[in-house]
Amino acid sequence: MNNPTKPRLTRDVWITTGLQALCDQGPDALKAEVLARRLHTTKGSFYWHFRDVPDYHAALLAQWQSTSEITRGDGTAVMQLRALAGQLAERGSAEPAIRAWAKGNAQAATSVLQVDAARLAQFEALLRDTGIANPEMARILYAAALGMRELDADNTAGPEAMGTLVDLVLALR
Repeated sequence: MNNPTKPRLTRDVWITTGLQALCDQGPDALKAEVLARRLHTTKGSFYWHFRDVPDYHAALLAQWQSTSEITRGDGTAVMQLRALAGQLAERGSAEPAIRAWAKGNAQAATSVLQVDAARLAQFEALLRDTGIANPEMARILYAAALGMRELDADNTAGPEAMGTLVDLVLALR
């Protein structure tokens, strides 16, 4: 009788599973045993890919950071600003969970600070390109984009609302 073997788990599978577990259950789900149960495997598989749980957390946060990067698009600074604000308003579901985790985890907090700093720098640069030098306007747009996700349950109105807010800010020039 042929006994099919389970496919070998990869680092990416562990990380993707961890992000989903974080969203579903919070940071307590980011432990080797809990994740192994979720994947119906042993902790040995976890430790094959990661030295320890902090190493896993670092890999998970690095993955989140790399997917959280927002790139400047084409077009005028106004078009890029509207696109950036819209993209942030519709980001994936892991970010709120990462931000909640960061409130009690220094490693996650550092990652969030780095992502925030990079995104704020993009907003500031684009606003400067449009003639607005006040860095607080970048913070206002960024905070609104992050909060829009929480209000826009079906992820349809957020980008449009952020475009309207960008237009309002630009009208203040």
